[in-house]
Amino acid sequence: MALWLVRAMDSSQPIGVFDSGVGGLTVVRALIERLPGESILYFGDTARVPYGVKSVATVTSYAVQMAQFLLDRRVKLLIIACNTIAAVAAQAIAALSDTPVLDVIAAGASAAVRATRGGRIGVIGTLTTINSGAYEQALRREREDLFVSSQACPLLVPLVEEGWLTHEVTRQVAAEYLAPVLAQGIDTLILGCTHYPLLQPLIGCVAGPGVALVDSAETVARQALRLLADRGLGCAGGKPRYEFYVTDVPLRFRAIGEQFLGRPFDHVQVVPW
Repeated sequence: MALWLVRAMDSSQPIGVFDSGVGGLTVVRALIERLPGESILYFGDTARVPYGVKSVATVTSYAVQMAQFLLDRRVKLLIIACNTIAAVAAQAIAALSDTPVLDVIAAGASAAVRATRGGRIGVIGTLTTINSGAYEQALRREREDLFVSSQACPLLVPLVEEGWLTHEVTRQVAAEYLAPVLAQGIDTLILGCTHYPLLQPLIGCVAGPGVALVDSAETVARQALRLLADRGLGCAGGKPRYEFYVTDVPLRFRAIGEQFLGRPFDHVQVVPW
């Protein structure tokens, strides 16, 4: 075991967040809003994105590399901010160290169970996330009698990254994907990809006012707040630092990432894997 794993954690250590690309910055935004005193290290694997169409073995290998990179920088909490990684590699990441790990799937499922009125929940996400069945499993661990309807929406991620958040083409694509899910009479819809919160107004219009939308980024930020408070690791004072690491195209990451984060940022460092 690495020496640092046996050292006591302290509140000044940062939170580590990682994702296949820029989508996890919606989680960072929620963390900054909920935990403004916390320092955050973010890793986006921009050279090897997208993950949603890769094999389980490949995604797991890449995810372990990113998690270990952050663990080597002594983060006090790891957050898997990618639904695809959470779907297939959460156990492998948790096995790396004693550092607590949160992920967007467990958070989203828990929030959806609290939100549903009639026990009918829809899930949208990438092909790998949906095909893994991870959301269905997480939801039924919380409540066995749920009806769950899932739909892969592979075109939504590139539309978000193109910046077409309110474009008519995006609305039409979303309506096409959502039609079979809405036909099942769902009352709650999980936005099962960290890109999708940027489409929340558009998806809300397509789904209608009778469907509650669950943003797992906001939910996992609330979980992080509770976990750090329970362990006495919350950091309320001092000036937080935000560091961003990518594996390629830092200028594109910064340009797109500012939409996700809702603010400008600097200090994007390239890790040449």
